[in-house]
Amino acid sequence: MTWLEALIMGLVQGLTEFLPVSSSGHLEFGKVVLDIEAKENLTFSILVHAATVLSIIVVFFKDLRQLATGFLKFEWNEETIYAFKIAVSMIPVAIVGIFFMSEVESVYTGNIVFVGSMLLVTASLLLLTYLAKSKDKDVTWRDAFIMGIAQAFAVLPGISRSGATIATGLLLGVRKDLVTKFSFLMVLVPIIGATFFDIIRDSDPSQVTIGTVPLIIGFVAAFLSGLFACRVMLNVVRKGKLIYFAIYCIIVALTAIFLG
Repeated sequence: MTWLEALIMGLVQGLTEFLPVSSSGHLEFGKVVLDIEAKENLTFSILVHAATVLSIIVVFFKDLRQLATGFLKFEWNEETIYAFKIAVSMIPVAIVGIFFMSEVESVYTGNIVFVGSMLLVTASLLLLTYLAKSKDKDVTWRDAFIMGIAQAFAVLPGISRSGATIATGLLLGVRKDLVTKFSFLMVLVPIIGATFFDIIRDSDPSQVTIGTVPLIIGFVAAFLSGLFACRVMLNVVRKGKLIYFAIYCIIVALTAIFLG
């Protein structure tokens, strides 16, 4: 992997992790187009996912600190309830990740036609948000679990995690700013868990051929673009402008299907 490829893939990961266009779908698409070796892709994927986790922590640092402070009081307070709702949202994706991930990966690996088809699903979900009637409510236990189911489906590249969870929350009537915040916070542990799982399952440092400079460039690019995309997404949902991303997903989907 060259430094330019690392820069491009880092930017793609950082932007698409938070924008509702499927980061995994774009990385799978980029891997095929740039002809990146599987081992290089794994090493790079682990690093850029770590960068996006760091960008979430930076953007929501005050919220995370408040949650941690309240939770560590060991009382059934607002922060503890919120933390447990996040835990509930992670149940579906944990089940899929632990028991079915190998089967899921066998379906899509290197198949950009499948990625394109799933991007059309993402576009449909984003378009459906225009039918949502906001009830100005907070995330309930039921909402958290249903959003978690949406996140579990997003293990398929092409289905945007942020798009699926935010669209689901909006359709359930959750207030726009609250659903976006919950969507971003609920992904922290799954991303970290998936990264460690990849390291344990596949990582073999002796076989990694990618250089240090491309890795650093990819990490920095993913982190900075992740900061930008995260803040942009907060404003986009608040203003109800998800249709632009639906159009983008349709264009990329048709391109992937055509190239496939």
